[in-house]
Amino acid sequence: MTLLETTPASPVPAAAPTGRPNLAGMTRGEIAGALREFGLPEHEIRMRTNQLWHWIYFRGARDFTEMLNISKRLRATLADAFELRLPEIIEEQLSVDGTRKWLLRLAPVGPQDKGAEIECVYIPESDRGTLCVSSQVGCTLTCSFCHTGTQRLVRNLTTAEIVGQLLVARQRLGDFPGRERPVDGLVPDGEGLRAVSNIVFMGMGEPLYNLEHVAPAIETMADGDGLSLSKRRITVSTSGVAPQIERLGAETGAMLAISLHAVRDDIRNTLVPLNKKYPIRELLQACRDYPGASNARRITFEYVMLKGVNDSPAEARELVRLLKGVPAKINLIPFNPWPGAPYECSDWETIERFSDIVFNAGYASPVRTPRGRDILAACGQLKSETEKLRARARLASG
Repeated sequence: MTLLETTPASPVPAAAPTGRPNLAGMTRGEIAGALREFGLPEHEIRMRTNQLWHWIYFRGARDFTEMLNISKRLRATLADAFELRLPEIIEEQLSVDGTRKWLLRLAPVGPQDKGAEIECVYIPESDRGTLCVSSQVGCTLTCSFCHTGTQRLVRNLTTAEIVGQLLVARQRLGDFPGRERPVDGLVPDGEGLRAVSNIVFMGMGEPLYNLEHVAPAIETMADGDGLSLSKRRITVSTSGVAPQIERLGAETGAMLAISLHAVRDDIRNTLVPLNKKYPIRELLQACRDYPGASNARRITFEYVMLKGVNDSPAEARELVRLLKGVPAKINLIPFNPWPGAPYECSDWETIERFSDIVFNAGYASPVRTPRGRDILAACGQLKSETEKLRARARLASG
């Protein structure tokens, strides 16, 4: 395997939008509503919704002809009225460590929209496979250490577009019954072992600024008759939208992660400008009130290690003090550099000293192994460079 493998052609072909309602990515209620509007008799709607749900989310059907427990005539009728369209993979990058980054093109949502593009990342490990999904096109938070934050916010993703990322990944990785897995040996492969077992909302965007669509997407992903992911394996990471944290827990039951990165407001104001609106004290109180938080369902605090900025022993001790009373674990993240980044990663000895202080205070403090650095897929690096490359190509050809 080469250091970086790029596939410009789509491994998961996407049909051109037809204007027909797209059932792939819909919630149960939305599928039922679409069938009702289509004119299906009321007494059939529940049964047909369950059938479609099974084929779309459990079997991974890409065509109505696959739905063999539905009559041939009705399959043809449904195909005329609806479509099963997923986001299109327009580029795939494969890291030497098995991490995959996909650039996905979404269907246009209006006459002036040519199809927005987002990125999601798949990280395989020996006992799990984690899919990092996006919740917005771009981001509005401008965190100074995060490459994605240099990209302007275009719009929120719909529920179907969020769920569609998981459907694309499962199709590409052969994670539906009867589908073949890639032969590169970089996908977990064992009896009963899913290629995608965990979801983290740590891609492009701030999930709690799109909770209207994130919450039903989580419910769809966790439905036991379909994609069937445990809510304890779905983690939503926020930069600190404190007023929405309680709602996230109440509506979804998902695991919570906080992009903390500093123990003083003056430093966090620079690293995470949202802190000026919701300072550390307010954010941590929202964490203490998070529904369902316990030692069995700990909140993850993400802390990127920046050389000379937030990595001193005194700051490690202050972090321990701040988190007193919060069921927490702390992920220490070596800074992942990107072109033009204003920071450097802390020295390894510094990271180990910081970790020891936190661990000795009784908190799990794993140091996250950087993944996908060679394809700019590591934490804080996610940002599509496609538009920049296209602009250079236009200049070169002009």
